[in-house]
Amino acid sequence: MTADPAYEDAKRLAAQGTEAERVALASSADAPPEILYFLACDGRLPVRAAVAANAATPAQGDSLLAGDGDPRVRAMVGRKLAPRAPQLAGAKDRLRALAWKTLCDLAADTAVMVRAVIAEELQAMPDAPRDLILRLARDAAMEVAAPIIRFSPLLTEDDLLALVEAPPVPETVTAVARRPRLSERLSDAVATRAETGAITALLENDSAAIQERTLDTLIALAATRQDWQDRLVRRSGLPPRATLALAAVVVDHLLEPLASRTDLDPTLARVLRARVDLRLERRSSGQLPPELAFEEASLRGDQVTMLRLLADLAGVSARAVEHVAQLHSSKALVSLCWKAGFSPRCALAAQTVLGHIAPSAVLAPSPEGGWPLNEVEMHWQIELLVEPAEAR
Repeated sequence: MTADPAYEDAKRLAAQGTEAERVALASSADAPPEILYFLACDGRLPVRAAVAANAATPAQGDSLLAGDGDPRVRAMVGRKLAPRAPQLAGAKDRLRALAWKTLCDLAADTAVMVRAVIAEELQAMPDAPRDLILRLARDAAMEVAAPIIRFSPLLTEDDLLALVEAPPVPETVTAVARRPRLSERLSDAVATRAETGAITALLENDSAAIQERTLDTLIALAATRQDWQDRLVRRSGLPPRATLALAAVVVDHLLEPLASRTDLDPTLARVLRARVDLRLERRSSGQLPPELAFEEASLRGDQVTMLRLLADLAGVSARAVEHVAQLHSSKALVSLCWKAGFSPRCALAAQTVLGHIAPSAVLAPSPEGGWPLNEVEMHWQIELLVEPAEAR
C-alpha cells in the first residue's frame, strides 16, 4: 500500500519541522487527528496553544491539554469547548462525553483565568447546562462568578436569593445587586444584609426595583454616607415621601440637584423648595437644630460633637455616652437617641459613627419609620448601661 505523501509530510513536520512549521501544522483544520494529538505534547507553548485552539483537535488531545502546565493553554481549550456545552452535556457518545468531562474539569481548574474564560463564554447562553451555570455562579472568584450572576438568563430569582442568603464570599451579594432589572424581592434581600459594597451597587443599579419601605431604610442609612446620598438624589422614580426624607439628610451641595429634579410633582417641588430654603437659612445663621447638627457631625465623623450633643440632650454625662459607645451596644445607643428626642434616623448615625457598628448589625428603623425597640426596653437599656457608667 502506497503511503499518503501529505500524511508523511505532516509526520515529518511534526517531528522535525521548525517551530513556525509546527505551529502552522497545529493550526490546520486538515491536520490528521493523530498528528494533532502528537503535537499536544510539543515542548513549545505556541505549538500546544495552536493545537488547543484548533477545532479539529480530537477529544483525546483536548483532554490531554486540559492538564497542560500552562494555564493559557488550558484556557484556550476551555474557550473552544464552552460554546459546545449544550451539545456535550449528557452526551452518550464516547468522544462527546470525554469532551464534556474535559470542560467540567476546566470549570473547576485551579487557575482563575481558566474558569473565567468559560464563564465569559457561557454568561449569556440561554441553553447552557444549568448545573455548570450554578457551579460558576458560586465561584469565590468574582472574575468567574460575576458575569454569570449578572447576565445568565438561567439563574432564577430563587437561585439569586440563595446566593444572597448564603453567599460564598461577600462580593457575591454585590454581583447580585448589579444584575439588570433586579426584582423588589432581591433588592430587599440585598438591603437586608446591609453590606456597604452591596448597597452601593444596588443604589448604582438604576434598573433595580426597590420598594418604598426598603428605600426609606436606605435613606436613613445614607445619613452617614455621602456617596449613597449622591446616588439616591440622582435615582429615577423617587417616591414623594422618599424625596422629602432625603432632603432631611443630604449634605448642602446635594440639596439643589434634589430640589431641581424634573420628575417632581409641582406641589411636592414647592414643598421641597421651601424645606431646602429653610434649611439653608438656618445653616447660614449658624442656628442648626440639634438633630441636624448631630447628623452634620456624623457626616464629618466628628464623634466629639456627636457625643456632646447626645449627652446634653439625653441628660446624661459624656462619660456615660462614651462608655455605651465603647460597648458597641446598638440597643443602648438607640435608647440614648430616643431619650435625647432625636429621630430613629439619628440612631443609625449613633450606631455606625459613635459605636463603630457595621451596617449589617445596626438596629434600623421599623418599616413605618419608627423606633426598632419599644419604650419599656429603651428605658431598661438606659437604666442598665448609663447609670452604672455614671456611678463610676
